[in-house]
Amino acid sequence: MKPIVAGVAGTVLLAGAIFVGTFVSDKITVDSNVSEKEATVQTQLPTTAAAQSVVYAPPSIEEVPEGPMKEAILYGYELVNNTHVAADEYVGNQLSCTSCHAGAGYDEQASSLVGVMANYPQYIGRSGGVVTIEERINGCMVRSMNGKKFEMNSDELEAMVAYFAYISEGVPIGAKREWAGTSDMKNVPIPNVADGEELYAQSCIACHATDGAGTGANTGPALWGDNSFNDGAGMARMSKMAGYIQNNMPIGAAGTLTDQEAADLAAFILSQDRPEWANHEKDWPKGGRPNDIMTKEKREQVKNGTIDWEKVLSTN
Repeated sequence: MKPIVAGVAGTVLLAGAIFVGTFVSDKITVDSNVSEKEATVQTQLPTTAAAQSVVYAPPSIEEVPEGPMKEAILYGYELVNNTHVAADEYVGNQLSCTSCHAGAGYDEQASSLVGVMANYPQYIGRSGGVVTIEERINGCMVRSMNGKKFEMNSDELEAMVAYFAYISEGVPIGAKREWAGTSDMKNVPIPNVADGEELYAQSCIACHATDGAGTGANTGPALWGDNSFNDGAGMARMSKMAGYIQNNMPIGAAGTLTDQEAADLAAFILSQDRPEWANHEKDWPKGGRPNDIMTKEKREQVKNGTIDWEKVLSTN
């Protein structure tokens, strides 16, 4: 593994001046690769043809070199890996960034955060403006973590940015990160919630518990209830949840679920009660609001049998 370059502090300032989901997507990257159809457009600086595609080769967290950045990088790693513990006063549930971005974002196959700095600043339709990595991190804090934002000059936020800069070493701005992928199902089939419930009982309860409360933030995160993400998170969308399930679940057999099975599971999970996002009316201020956000109103419609799934999925 390559050591961090001496100029990482300058890289942090340049790229910052993220992530859980989001990120999210949503992962921080849950939203970093969404399509124009969803009113999210990535802002990239010009790069050479050679820089358009890079190899997955992040520096090891075990080999952070001595120096003034080491403490911040290691603290950032802990914040990402155990967010609900390391930043408990800011987190309103029992999730961590690793709940979606496995291995603190190191896992190449599960919404990897390696190279995430290359995607910011970025225009995000949900916010209606250009978002920095710091703003994206805070977006995940108030949505996926159902908590509150870090202060812009806080040790926590600076440490997370330092960590993301470290694992983004060698990935130039605008580079195509083949490993990042996208947790997004473009054409979600009409789901069957009952079938999703049955499949959940067969395949998911060992890690996520019968009541969806989970068995641990990094072993089986809460999928609904008070300790899960709120319905303003990217994962509260059918297209995002179905895509994430199909790309990453079940552990050890990712990619084996059909579109229908992933959609059924997503519909069952997202029809359960969860914390409510208080600012839905402020999202997508410039238009393009998707229909597949499973708000409290839609959850109630599932329960009373009045939901129009064709309408919900019409923008996907």
